[in-house]
Formats: sequence, structure tokens, C-alpha cells
Amino acid sequence: MATVTSPGAAPVSSAAGQSGVDERMDPRRVFAFLAMVFGMFMSILDIQIVSASLAEIQAGLGAGSDEVAWVQTSYLIAEVIMIPLSGVLARILSTRVLFTICAAGFTLSSALCATATNIEQMIVYRAIQGFIGGGMIPSVFAAAFTIFPPSKRSIVSPMVGLVATLAPTIGPTIGGYISHAMSWHWLFLINVIPGMLVAAAAWSLIDFDKPDLKLFKIFDWWGLASMAIFLGSLEYVLEEGNNKDWFNDQHIVIGTITMTVGALVFFRRVFKAQLPVVDLRAFSNANFAFGSLFSFVMGVGLYGLTYLYPLYLGRIRGYDSMMIGETMFVSGAAMFLTAPVAGILSNKMDPRAMMMIGFAGFALGTYLMTGITPDWDFYELLVPQILRGCSLMICMVPINNLALGTLPPDRIKNASGLFNLTRNLGGAVGLAIINTMLTQRTDDHYARLSEQVSWSNRAALDWLASVGANYDSYGLDGTAVAVKKLSGMVTQQAWLLSFMDVFMGLTVLFTCLVFMALLLKKPKAAAPAGAGH
Repeated sequence: MATVTSPGAAPVSSAAGQSGVDERMDPRRVFAFLAMVFGMFMSILDIQIVSASLAEIQAGLGAGSDEVAWVQTSYLIAEVIMIPLSGVLARILSTRVLFTICAAGFTLSSALCATATNIEQMIVYRAIQGFIGGGMIPSVFAAAFTIFPPSKRSIVSPMVGLVATLAPTIGPTIGGYISHAMSWHWLFLINVIPGMLVAAAAWSLIDFDKPDLKLFKIFDWWGLASMAIFLGSLEYVLEEGNNKDWFNDQHIVIGTITMTVGALVFFRRVFKAQLPVVDLRAFSNANFAFGSLFSFVMGVGLYGLTYLYPLYLGRIRGYDSMMIGETMFVSGAAMFLTAPVAGILSNKMDPRAMMMIGFAGFALGTYLMTGITPDWDFYELLVPQILRGCSLMICMVPINNLALGTLPPDRIKNASGLFNLTRNLGGAVGLAIINTMLTQRTDDHYARLSEQVSWSNRAALDWLASVGANYDSYGLDGTAVAVKKLSGMVTQQAWLLSFMDVFMGLTVLFTCLVFMALLLKKPKAAAPAGAGH
């Protein structure tokens, strides 16, 4: 092979020199990608930033507790429909047009949410916000694996993984600060100026691909409708099932039937249509299939713990949203500091080994939580949160690379939507299972504990008499107060025991993933640089 030499330098092959030239990144594309990453951060953050301040929104709009839950549910249902749809829309409209529309629409709907005067308006505006914002998330993952050469993925993949995991983790922290310092309106108004800048940058800088408007003629509209019915009903059933006692509620039964019919039509259209809404052929790639499975389970862990920690701190410790946010900030800091380390390790370690370390660390963190007591505070939660944050980043980088890094460039846009959908569905399924476990196990533990404080238990009677006597001296009904306090203690212990059960379940789940990673074959080399151009 011909070589090129220079004074004082060792010979370098012309192919290697050409590769180095090819792998230099256009600064315009780098800035465009950074704008996209920030847009994705806003979209994912908005899921959890509102969850910490639902009480303030409920009071401000005069809504009931069942109604205000739809502020979250409507966003999630709409987002889960848009995420897989974004792949085919990017092919038709181009990444530039799609991302600009999504960023601008997300900004406008955020402003509309801040102007809502009743719960009905808020639910509609949040659904619009979730649907439009959902289109930004897969676009970033697709861009990361098409415009950047493999040599840059040790930088790009941790960045994308950090945003995907950090945003929902720090959402309660940011939401708590904003709602305390200003008002709930600013949870949405804070998106307006950054959203306008992201939309302007996307329109000006993105040039990754070209539109193909002719695909509109063969677009599968029936497939879109059936997918919306299927995924929307699925999200509704998972979100509301536990609160409505699952199939004992007529709405859940109707939702399940609707979901089943929508799924049958959708999967039939996927395999029959000329241009299906979602192309499932990506799952024929073993790396993508396993990566999506791991992403699903990581969604369970990511969203499950983001839900469990605030629930414990609010229900057991009595923290408000501000104090919860300050306590949970540790996980976000751990993720941020681990991201560059994960990038370096991805170049030096077998991805299977990285995943095993991450899964094991996550399992250890949840196992430590099985010893939880009513007195656990910031310092007791410190190590489990650090393990959670570090382990998530160590897992996410190889999972992203495994799933998307070896696909042909023409499949990455569609596959990115499917990959992100698995994480969101994992979160939805995980939360449904966690809520159901908490409800059922709390009832079981309460029943067992109540048996121990019956009238035949001498220690319980002595405690009631002692506490009751203290309140009798103040002219109160001491017996009634003592019984109420004892019932509260039993309820708290039942809650704690149910938390322990859930944490143990998560420990078993992630321990199993350690052994599943052993079964993987080492991924093949990534697609060549520039293949997606």
C-alpha cells in the first residue's frame, strides 16, 4: 500500500490519513447536535418537573385529585404515540423540518400550559406538549449514530445517555425549586426562551438529510390510527389501572379491549403496508433486540426509583417538594460526574463487562434500600443514590451503542424511535407493577401487623394505656388518640415493609440482568463513519 511520509514522522498509510480527514467534524453540525440535545433535555425534563408540583397546579386550577393526575397522564400518552412515529416523519419531512416544528410546537404549548385557567385546558395543552415534544427525543439518538463517526461515540453516546437519564432524575429537584421560588406557571414558562432558541438553531444549522415528500402518498394512515389507539390505551391502562383496581373497573376493561383491537390492527398493518408507521425489521438485528430489552428494564429502574424515592420521602418522612428535590440531587450529580468516565470506559472495555458492572451496581443500590427505616435521611440515602446514578450511566452507554451502533444507517431513524419507546414503556410497565405491589403488599402487611396489636397483646394494651393517660391529663379522649396513633404506626410500618418488598424485587430483576449480559455475543464493529450522510 502506498504511504505518505513527512520529515521527522513515521510513515502513515494514505487510507489512514483519509480516515482522519473524514472523521473531522463540521462545527456547524456539532452546534446543531448540541441544540438538539438541549431540546431533548427540555422534553424529557418536562415529564418529571411537573410531577413534583402537582399539588400546586391542583390548587391553582381548582382541580380534584383524580383530575390533576391527567396533567401527567395526557402528556405520557401523547408522547408514547409520537416517539415511534417520529422515525417515518423524519424520512418524509427531514430531520431539520421535523425537529424545528417539534421545538417550536413544544415552546408554544408550554406557553399555553402557563395560561390554562381550568383543568380541561391544562390537560389538552399538556397532551399537545407531550405529542410534539416526543418527536425531539428519537431524532437526537438517530443523529448521534449517523452524523458522528464511531471514533466520536465515546463522547457522543455518554452525552445522549446522560440527558436521557439525568433529565427525569433531576426533574423533582428543579420542579421543587421553581414552584417554591416562583409559581407553578414558571414550570412551563421556563421553556419559552430556550425553546425559541432551539427552534431557531435547528432551522439554521441542521442539514443531516433531505425530505422525501413523495412518501406521503404511501403513508399508512390506518396504521397511524391503530398505533395511536394501541399505545394510547396501553399507557392509560398502565397509568390508571392500580388507582381503579384494575379489571374491577369498567373503564380499564374497555381500555384493555380497545388496546387489544388496536394492537391487532396495528401489527397487521406493520407487515402489510408499503410504508408502515413503524418498521419492526430492526428487531431482526440481535444487538438491537437485546439492547431494546435492556432499555426496557432500565426504564423500569430509572422511572421506578424516580417515583419511589420521592414517595418514601413524602409519605414516611413528610418532606415537601423542595426538600425532596434537595435530597434526590445526589443521583443527578453522580450521573453527571460518571458520564465522561463511562465514555472513556466504552473505548477500553468490553460492553458486556460494562453492562454487568452497571447492573450489579444498580442491584447493590436497591439491595441497600431493603434495610430502610422511618428515620432514613439524606446521609442514609447517599450511597444508594450514588450507586444508582453511577450505575445508570455505566449501563446506558454500552446499551445505546449495542442497540443503535451497529445498525445500517437507513434503519437508524426508525430504530431510534423504537428504542426510546422501549424505555418509556419500561417506565410505564414498571410504575404499574410497583404501584400494584405497593398497594397489595401494604394491605397484606397491615393485616398481619394488626393481628399483633389485638386486645390479646398485653404489650399493646400497656402502650395504649400509657399514651392514653398522657392525653387524658389534658382533658382529651386519651383512648381515641392512642388508638389513632397506634393505627398510624402500624400503617407506617406496613408502608415501609412494602417499600422493602419492591426494592428487593428490583434487586432480583437487575441481578438477573447481570447473568443475561453473560449470554450476549460481543457486538460486531460499528458502521463505517459517514455512512449516514
